[in-house]
Amino acid sequence: MELPAALRQAVDTLLEGVPLATLKQAAETLSRRYRAETRDGRLHLADDLAAKAYLATRLPATYAAVRASFTAVEEARGDFAPRSLIDVGAGPGTALWATRDCWPHLAQATLLEASPAIHAIGTDLARHAAPVASTYLSADVTGRWPDLAAADLVTLAYVLDELPPAEIEPLVDRLWALTGDMLVIIEPGTPAGWQRILAARTQLLARGAHLIAPCPHQEPCPLIAPDWCHFARRVARSRLHRLAKSGDVPWEDEKFIFIAASRHPAREAAAARVLAPPQTASGRVRLKLCVSDGSLRDQLLTRRDGDAFKVARRLDWGDVL
Repeated sequence: MELPAALRQAVDTLLEGVPLATLKQAAETLSRRYRAETRDGRLHLADDLAAKAYLATRLPATYAAVRASFTAVEEARGDFAPRSLIDVGAGPGTALWATRDCWPHLAQATLLEASPAIHAIGTDLARHAAPVASTYLSADVTGRWPDLAAADLVTLAYVLDELPPAEIEPLVDRLWALTGDMLVIIEPGTPAGWQRILAARTQLLARGAHLIAPCPHQEPCPLIAPDWCHFARRVARSRLHRLAKSGDVPWEDEKFIFIAASRHPAREAAAARVLAPPQTASGRVRLKLCVSDGSLRDQLLTRRDGDAFKVARRLDWGDVL
């Protein structure tokens, strides 16, 4: 899943003239902070160089995760067509571009971001997202926000992992209060990321939300640690991306987990979702399924299962039945 052409071209322009060695060093520092989930009071994207390193090495992957999450929402709620967006902790505008790509009728976007460096870059990139009218506002995720009207779609992507645990529940409540229809929260696909999403899931259900994706049910999650729920998207690396990350492979897999909750139920609930890469062999497919009754099922299908086997052969990790 590639960046939209207009975004890719704008990013390339912003990265022109940045020495590769400088970009590579900044990317390594940024990567260490993300992997360690560092919380030292400093913003990960505290300066212009860190922000540009993010554009070169993280934006393609986070965009793919956000866009894939929106695809799951679109599949479950074909009637959902947001006209307005609030994205909190917006970074360079990843959710804006993914929303614009998924739902072309998006008309207005409000983006909250604390880092002056990525705020400036996101504002510049947003100029290319016409005809969407976009406004970047300076606001800390857990601090004071401007008065905002509710939006059809509210998003929070790759933010909870940067917060102390005590600040997560109040933030989710603030997001839900601003949600006119759909709230989507996305986190890294790690066991810790899954636990944060699980906590948000429980909280939103208690507030009366309807789970839209990825869960095919409203029951307690059937997975038990050390197992955890997550998905993946393969992302093509540009030449600059490979050089900045010292990578030889022309792609990387971005693992993520998300929750989409709405004030309205899905029109048609999924029967199950595939929770792992299908295991295929000659004449058989084994699926790990999260099922609509709230259970976890290991299902083996063979040629004897006829049409069900044909369907199973086409399924991928994250698909619904």
